[in-house]
This record gives sequence, structure tokens and C-alpha cells, in this order.
Amino acid sequence: MADLGQFIEATSALAINEILAPLRDDEGIALPSKYEVLFFPPSGTRGSGGAGATSNLFSQIMFGNIGRGEQRDISMQCNKIEFPGRNLDTVADTNIYGPTREMVNGFSFAEITANFYQSTNYKEKQFFETWQRLSYDPNTWAMQYYDDYVGKIQIYSLDRGNKRRYGVELVECFPKTIAAQTLDASPATTPQTCDVSFTYRYWRNLTDEADLPKP
Repeated sequence: MADLGQFIEATSALAINEILAPLRDDEGIALPSKYEVLFFPPSGTRGSGGAGATSNLFSQIMFGNIGRGEQRDISMQCNKIEFPGRNLDTVADTNIYGPTREMVNGFSFAEITANFYQSTNYKEKQFFETWQRLSYDPNTWAMQYYDDYVGKIQIYSLDRGNKRRYGVELVECFPKTIAAQTLDASPATTPQTCDVSFTYRYWRNLTDEADLPKP
């Protein structure tokens, strides 16, 4: 029988002073309320050409929005967003005796959702409506080129001095879903908000993957 004394009497590997150390040094503990998000929508028609790709009025509207720096105003109204997750897709290896093991055969990414305060003219919602309409021409219902409507989003975690400490970039993303907003005649003091869900091809860690080549 194993002697448990050596485990019971041994000094803990994680003493209380070590656990509290991050609270006392310059690193500190990350706070979910300290973040920055930057939106980089497509700056206009970038597809392969053709009448369907160049006649979309909303590509000009988006170009004007970017020229006025509207995407920065939208970033300031983002009161909630998520760091994206990553899932390793696996398949069971059954060609062995005993317990099976999982082997990675791919990877996948889930959509993320951001929440925005709304101005009285719903400027924030209209910004993402314009971005969505870069994927199709409202006059002809013709679908547009992929490069015409994908952009990127950068999300950063900030320290208490508002310095960026960690960041990710969503590559080839666009607003897939703009959620409905409830209107209610009852007196209210809470601001109107809007949820926007973004889909993307993949994300990368800006700390150690920023210079990786694009697939």
C-alpha cells in the first residue's frame, strides 16, 4: 500500500503568497471591463469587377462612413463583446487495445456576439446594416464578391493603465446577424441596445501569431 505520509506532510506547491502574487505585482489580474475593440470594415468594392460588384450603392456609403471615422464611434458604443473560442475537432482512434484516444483532425471557430448602445437615430445599427448590404445588391438582389464584404475585428484586453496586454484579430469577418430590438411603451431608463453576431474564417493571437502568413 502506498505511503500517503509523503503527500500529506509535503509543502504545498501553491502557497498562498504565490497565489496572491499577481495581485501585488505589475501584472495584476485581468478585468473583463478593461477592453478595446476596433472594427475594420471593407473600405469599398474590392472584388474581381463586373457590374454586379460595382453598382452597389452601399459600398460608397460605407466608404463615406470610414472616411468620417464612424467605425471609431461604433467601437466606443460597444459595451460588451467576447474573446472568440477555438475548438479542436477530434475523432476516436479505435485501432488500439484498451481505452480509445481522441486524435485531432481539424479545428473550428464559433461566432461571437457584441452588444452596442444605440443613439436616437440608431446610427450604430445602421452601420452594421450597411456592412451587411455589401454582401448583396439591394437593387438587383445579386450576391457580391466575398472580398467586398469581409473585414476584420481586433479585440484587446487592457491593464489598469489602459495598455494593451493581449489581443486577437478576427480574419475575414462580417456581421451575420443583427438581433431584433424590443420597443416598449412602458417608462424606461435603461438605454436601447443591439446585439450583433459576427462570423469569420479564423482568429489569431496578436501576441505570437500576428506575423503568420495568411492561409
